[in-house]
Amino acid sequence: RDRPMPFDFAPSPVQRNRSLRGLANYHAGHAAEASVARHYEDRGIAICARNWRGITGEIDLIGRCGDEVIFVEVKQSRSHDLAASHLSQAQVRRIFATVDEYVANEPKGLLTDVRIDLALVDGQGRIEVLENAFAG
Repeated sequence: RDRPMPFDFAPSPVQRNRSLRGLANYHAGHAAEASVARHYEDRGIAICARNWRGITGEIDLIGRCGDEVIFVEVKQSRSHDLAASHLSQAQVRRIFATVDEYVANEPKGLLTDVRIDLALVDGQGRIEVLENAFAG
């Protein structure tokens, strides 16, 4: 049998490898987010939401420190520089829109004190946090 039949559902070796890589990346991303959440909690910042999804996008972690709401985008790769390079301008725009969407429901609304951090996790699990990473 040289060609696949219409009822063959088994993935090709290429599809299977791509799927396994995707699954590994998914789990690595979640492990990085859990590690970063512990990093913030160890510093007294309560994590109140993980993978908060609004209409405009998703925020990986949301923490609170007093009246300040801290939004954290987590990027994981072999190195911190490579992790940072995975953040596109379109993602930054979505993050800002999602932050606005979230704080609209806070008591102070858009006057809420916020900070948006970028947490980079390298292949060895080391964390580098860039506080106010997107401040002008």
